Amino acid sequence: MFLVASAGIALWAQCASSNVFAKENEPATPMAIDKKPFGKTPDGKSVTLYTLTNDSGNTVELIDYGAIVVSINVPDKSGKKTNVTAGFTSLDGYLQRHPYFGATVGRFCNRIAKGKFTLDGKTYSLATNNGPNHLHGGEVGFDKRMWQVSEVKGEGSVGLRFTYVSPDGEEGYPGTLTTIAEYRWDNSNSLTLDLSATTDKATVLNLTNHAYFNLGGAGSGTIHNHELTLACDQYLPVDADMIPTGVMADVKGTPLDFTAAHKIGERIGQLKATNGYDHCFVVRGKAGELRPTAKVIDPASGRTMEIKTTQPGVQLYTGNFLDGGPGNAGYKTHEAFCLETQHYPDAPNQPAFPTSVLKPNEKFHQVTTFTFGVAK
Repeated sequence: MFLVASAGIALWAQCASSNVFAKENEPATPMAIDKKPFGKTPDGKSVTLYTLTNDSGNTVELIDYGAIVVSINVPDKSGKKTNVTAGFTSLDGYLQRHPYFGATVGRFCNRIAKGKFTLDGKTYSLATNNGPNHLHGGEVGFDKRMWQVSEVKGEGSVGLRFTYVSPDGEEGYPGTLTTIAEYRWDNSNSLTLDLSATTDKATVLNLTNHAYFNLGGAGSGTIHNHELTLACDQYLPVDADMIPTGVMADVKGTPLDFTAAHKIGERIGQLKATNGYDHCFVVRGKAGELRPTAKVIDPASGRTMEIKTTQPGVQLYTGNFLDGGPGNAGYKTHEAFCLETQHYPDAPNQPAFPTSVLKPNEKFHQVTTFTFGVAK
C-alpha cells in the first residue's frame, strides 16, 4: 500500500488562527488573495503572480508556472519583514534552466538511477539529466508546466489549489496522473503544502517543494551560522553517483548528526565530495503521520522555521552548486539551504525503501508545514 496521510492532517493548519506578530491594539490587516500579471511563457500563456496575505500583513507569493513559491515575507526579531526564499524577480528567470527555486517538483523529485525502473514487469526509460541519473522529473518536469489554479479560503487561512494533469507517457512515466498541490498560509505564519495525486495506471511518483531558504533574508550571505536541528537518527548513504546504497546508517559520530542543534557551516568542510550537504535523512516516527522534522534558527535575525511532515524523508541541500551567475539569480554557494520533504531517492529501484508506487485504486496524500517565528 502507498503511504497515505490521514484526512485529519489536511485540516491541521486551519486550526491555528492566533495573530502571533500583531501588537496589542494594532489593527489587523484583512486576509487577502491578490493577483497580477507576471509575464508570458514562450508559447503565449499568461502567468499570474498570486499574493497570500495573513492578518499580520505577512505574505507568500506564488505563480501558476511550476506552482512556484516566489517569496515568503516574514518579520525578524525587530519586526522587519524580509523575503526568506531565493528566487527571481521576473518570469524570465524561471523560464531558463534554474536550480528549481521554490518549485513544486515531480513526477519524481530527487534521483532515479540510470533513468530506469521496472513496474509490473515492464521497464520504463526516463531522461538522464543528472549525469547517469534521472533528476526532478526530467527535462520538462512539473516545475516547467502551467498549473490550473483555484482559491482556497478557510478559517484563519488563505491559499491556492494548483492542479496539473500529466498525460500517460509524459517524460517516460506511465499513467495519466492528476496532481493537486495546495498551499495554505495562516495567521500563525504557517505555510502548509498539501499534496495529493491519483492515476489511471500504476506509476511512481515523489513530490516535494524545492524552496531555498535563508532566514537572514534572501541574498544576505551564507547560511553557515544558521542552527539546524533534525528529528533524524539515520540517513541514506549514497554511491559516487549520489544513488542510495539501500541501507540506512546512523548519523551519530558523523557530520550529518543534527539530532542536537549545530551550525550548518560547523562541519560542512568535511563533506568535500559534495561540497556541502546533499543528503536524504530518515524522519523519526511513523511515516504518514504529521510529526516534527526540522528546526532552523538564524541567530542574527532571530527568525526561526519549524517543519513538520508526513513524508518518510527529508533532503538537506546547502546550495552547493550556486555559482552567483544570472541562472542562479546571483546567489552564491551556501547562500541558501533546502529541506525537501519526500520519499527516498531511487525508491522505484530499492525494494527495502517505502514504496513510491501509486495504483489506480489508491490516493497519494502527503502534508508538510513550514512555520516561521522569532526565537525567544
